[in-house]
Amino acid sequence: MTRSATRAPGFHITVQPSGRAFTTEADETILAAGIRAGVGLPYGCQDGACGSCKCKKLEGIVVHGAHQSKALSDEEEAQGWVLTCCAVAHSDVLLESRQVTREDALPIKKMPSRVSAMEKLSPDVMRLQLQLPASEPFNYHAGQYVEFLLRDGVRRSYSIANAPHTPAAPDGKPGALELHIRHMPGGQFTDHVFAAMKERDILRIEGPYGSFYLREDSSKPIVLLAAGTGFAPVKALIEQLQFTGSTRPVTLYWGGRRPADLYLDAWVRAKLAEMPNLRYVPVVSNALPEDSWLGRTGFVHLAVLQDLPDLSGYQVYASGAPIVVDSAHAAYTRAGLPPDEFYADAFITEADKARDGATI
Repeated sequence: MTRSATRAPGFHITVQPSGRAFTTEADETILAAGIRAGVGLPYGCQDGACGSCKCKKLEGIVVHGAHQSKALSDEEEAQGWVLTCCAVAHSDVLLESRQVTREDALPIKKMPSRVSAMEKLSPDVMRLQLQLPASEPFNYHAGQYVEFLLRDGVRRSYSIANAPHTPAAPDGKPGALELHIRHMPGGQFTDHVFAAMKERDILRIEGPYGSFYLREDSSKPIVLLAAGTGFAPVKALIEQLQFTGSTRPVTLYWGGRRPADLYLDAWVRAKLAEMPNLRYVPVVSNALPEDSWLGRTGFVHLAVLQDLPDLSGYQVYASGAPIVVDSAHAAYTRAGLPPDEFYADAFITEADKARDGATI
């Protein structure tokens, strides 16, 4: 909720139980200050829409900027919950966020990238491969995302679909990123990608961003939940699990409306032969007779509960449309999943923001 306020000076922020601390600058959001200080606070959209950055305020005063009520309700705010992406401290603040660790933050960089390859994976999904400058290392965790810096200050966020050790460029050179871009008709960026972009174009990116990455200090079995192009960061997690030789049981549930939405189904099935601990459950919600679909049907997040009614011993990584991520979070916590074992990357589109609006 936005309130009128005088200019807020910088304040001291402490995050428990990690003990990490940093100082805000005048009128700077808590999340922006944490990123600047290298403190790995959880976050997703950075725009008050997804709720990934929500954490408990133990002490202090904050004022929220515009945000969506589904990300933080008035009742939650009254109970002391804050969205760090749009909360400005008005005193020293003590937060509780168990996702914050001592080693996870990586430097945020702006750099040019060159389009090295483009490939349609389905009628409305483009694989975009970017080559980064060889002279400037770009470090990121599998599952994080980058932002394209467009004209007039416009930004668009897309998850990196390859793990850091996996070259995405056709020539196999390191320092390449793979992105999966779904065409949103009328979208400023995706219309350009599908109609005008060509190989060797130069794009400016900034990153890495996001707290959707593998927690490798756990031995719990993993559920990977992907809806549509939410598969992009999940693909990077699978590559990371294979690269590290993980023996944790992993089950991928990938959902789409039609079979064509599972645009890298063959890639996943090839991984099954290479990774004995990986299981794959594709789910289609709106199959037509001409699809000849013989697999699971319905909502992908519910397929998880059909197979695993007790999630108390699991970690879940969920990525895709907000309605899928939000529904999964609510259902899985009711099924015993500890709230701090649910990691999410909700794909908030500009259309989502315009439709849902913001609280004032």
